[in-house]
Amino acid sequence: MADRVTVIGWDGSPLTTAARSALSAATLVAGAAHHLALPEVPPGAERVRLGSVDLAGRRIAGHRGTAVVLADGDPGFFGVVRTLRAPEHGLEVEVVPAVSSVAAAFARAGMPWEDARIVVAHQRTLRRAVNVCRAHPKVAVLTSPGAGPAELALLLEGVHRTFVVCEELGTDREQVSVLTSDKAADHNWRDPNVVLVIGGTGGAPVTPWLSGQDPAARAVRGWALPEQEYDPEGYDSAPRDRARTGEGEDPSLRAAQLARLGPRTGDLVWDIGCAGGAFSVEAARFGAAVIAVDTDPDACARTERAARRYGVSLQTVPGRAPHVLENLPEPDVVRIASGGVPVVTACTDRRPERIVAHASTRDEAEAIGAALAAGGYSVESLLLQTVGLDPDDWSERERSVVFLLSGRRTDAPQA
Repeated sequence: MADRVTVIGWDGSPLTTAARSALSAATLVAGAAHHLALPEVPPGAERVRLGSVDLAGRRIAGHRGTAVVLADGDPGFFGVVRTLRAPEHGLEVEVVPAVSSVAAAFARAGMPWEDARIVVAHQRTLRRAVNVCRAHPKVAVLTSPGAGPAELALLLEGVHRTFVVCEELGTDREQVSVLTSDKAADHNWRDPNVVLVIGGTGGAPVTPWLSGQDPAARAVRGWALPEQEYDPEGYDSAPRDRARTGEGEDPSLRAAQLARLGPRTGDLVWDIGCAGGAFSVEAARFGAAVIAVDTDPDACARTERAARRYGVSLQTVPGRAPHVLENLPEPDVVRIASGGVPVVTACTDRRPERIVAHASTRDEAEAIGAALAAGGYSVESLLLQTVGLDPDDWSERERSVVFLLSGRRTDAPQA
């Protein structure tokens, strides 16, 4: 095992005294090609090209001498330190940090970034990174070959964002480009690069106190809020306007649906039959990306107003399911408020992890449950009854009875 392992971050600035001292004593140096070409690398040191960090870790673990690993930016932030410290390598490391590429990118853009989400995009995680960009107004994406600005732009089709693409930060080839997301797919971008994805709905300015969070979207306390909280101008409290809000908009049903779907950051939620937007907004408040679908353009407009009211980003798509679903990106979880069995079948064909639907009659519930089971989902069926009471005299104010159907894909990974 190496006698000493030092990880040095490099941001294009001259190496610090500590970094030069560690390099001068190194008998093995690992890094990218531009790191190994630095004049401070000892001529007699063994040089390891840093392609796979796991392979380099094994080489370092078997080396007798002093090893140095050079990495771009801060190596402790989505960097090599995590891999080198993994139990299979058994390496204890000293770290000489540098400015992270994310900090450098936001500095070039002249923007604060304590409220930014930061994601890593590989080919296997690209879709989830895109969903974060859909859901949040400020995201830094650490890209990789095959999961760069062009690929991000293609998967964001239909969602307007501004891209700040920072190529080869800290080198003499550094370039910063600002363009709209629909133009980014037309360029060839140099690696490495960082993309700042900016845009979407923003709430009233709130001083951040927690890194990576948008305080405006979480200013309200609680979930399954009453319907009038989402459309206060158009809500008719007595009687309830079912033609406007939809049959299954009871807050207790919404809470049960959210509990079974479990929307989270990185997910894409389809809300089919969004009505007043209550479910869409609450799913977005969990950090998920949301596409809200409804045949009624007014329902889409109400959903967009509710999203602005609560400071969350979502996309509305007017049209009739199941046909309008064909060109939508793949969902992780789906809530079906209208459309019945044909829509359920269309959704099971897209293989989301979880689906919820509801029915007002037992026959309809049995048909939906059978469609979920035929599509390869384990089915839970519940009859939910809620009774609103007047707190003054405890008289019944409102009653809701509905069947809740939820399906979990049988081959989905358990999480």
